[in-house]
Amino acid sequence: MERKTIHSVTLDTDKCRGCVSCMRRCPTEAIRVRNKKAKVLYDRCIGCGECVRVCPHHAKIPAFDSFDMIHKYKYKVAIVAPSFYGQFKSQYDINLILNGLLAVGFDDVEEVAKAAELVSEATREWMKNTQDIKHPIINTACPTIVELILVRFHGLIDNLLPLQTPADVAIKLAYKKAKEKGYKDEEIGIFFISPCPAKVLALKNGIGIKSPLVTGVLSMAEVYYKVVTALSQIKEVKPLNKAGFLGVAWASSGGEALGVNKEKYLEASGIENVIAVLKEIENGKLENLDFVELNACTGGCVGGVLTVENPFVAKAKIREFGKKIPCIGSTNTIKNAGLTYKDFDWEVVPTINDVFKLDENRIKAMQKLEQIESIYAKLPHFDCGVCGAPSCKAFAEDVVIEGFSIDDCTRMDERTTE
Repeated sequence: MERKTIHSVTLDTDKCRGCVSCMRRCPTEAIRVRNKKAKVLYDRCIGCGECVRVCPHHAKIPAFDSFDMIHKYKYKVAIVAPSFYGQFKSQYDINLILNGLLAVGFDDVEEVAKAAELVSEATREWMKNTQDIKHPIINTACPTIVELILVRFHGLIDNLLPLQTPADVAIKLAYKKAKEKGYKDEEIGIFFISPCPAKVLALKNGIGIKSPLVTGVLSMAEVYYKVVTALSQIKEVKPLNKAGFLGVAWASSGGEALGVNKEKYLEASGIENVIAVLKEIENGKLENLDFVELNACTGGCVGGVLTVENPFVAKAKIREFGKKIPCIGSTNTIKNAGLTYKDFDWEVVPTINDVFKLDENRIKAMQKLEQIESIYAKLPHFDCGVCGAPSCKAFAEDVVIEGFSIDDCTRMDERTTE
């Protein structure tokens, strides 16, 4: 699989002041500060958006497509993530929100929540019939979690649930529907409304997908502001909502686990909490669990950096919306969708992204490791970031691999002596 052809975050160098806030926060040490400007090491970036969240100068820019892009296509479909509903007042109706998307220019909508109910069914079937499952199974709906495991937790790849995400399934259903209506490929525009930059990268590059069908990925915040101003102009509300609460609940942490219907499960959100859980799994401490649901953003997708509402408020709104709809959509089964369980399998298996490998040659790698340990032993171990690396260990690696000078550490004279 070709990786990282698209970046999920870019830098506005004019706004960047080299304050190291983003560098300190990055969970994969994918950021350095060089010449007073942040630099992203994109081969390490997992698209979590933490740098966007913590930058006090708004220098980190999450990637997404312009809304105006939809007007290039004759048949425009909005792929609506359930977290979108949580941005609106809970007094509204999901049907009204979906009609709002038609009012701002889309010709049709496809609910990711509906596809989520199908993926829940496929997951239950997979866990029931698959032999020798490596416990616990880790969800793959959050692309940052998949990327994090591919970059940092290689031993957990076999724990990943090898099924396509609800967003991917919804996109395929929308494409199938458009073709059945007689539209040509060049006339079809399929646009996912995203709560985070990680899904921009995942849907365009494809995780477990050979040929992504998405046309563009839009900012949830941008679409929200367009829709919320159009709601008062809607006179006829069409019944567009097909999903039940089981699918809508995927918007917040714990929703996916709810659909799996397993008693022995764990759910965690927030990148630091996720890493702590992955370390527990790596150490073999959670093998008694059947399913682990992890979301990089606090609260789940409602906490994405492209949303507008506080994640905890949005989660409460999602719960209120759930009271107005059935537990599950009456026709939302894999059979009724014209699909089979095999249609949900990964088309390609994601591969390890071994960015921390010191050298392809094992002997040279060992030599570099010895050099790194030697340099690290000389450093003050303050992890202050003044050198432009997130930690003294990372700086030692930069000296050996990138050719930086140990003299770039300005606090060597402060090193504590034994």
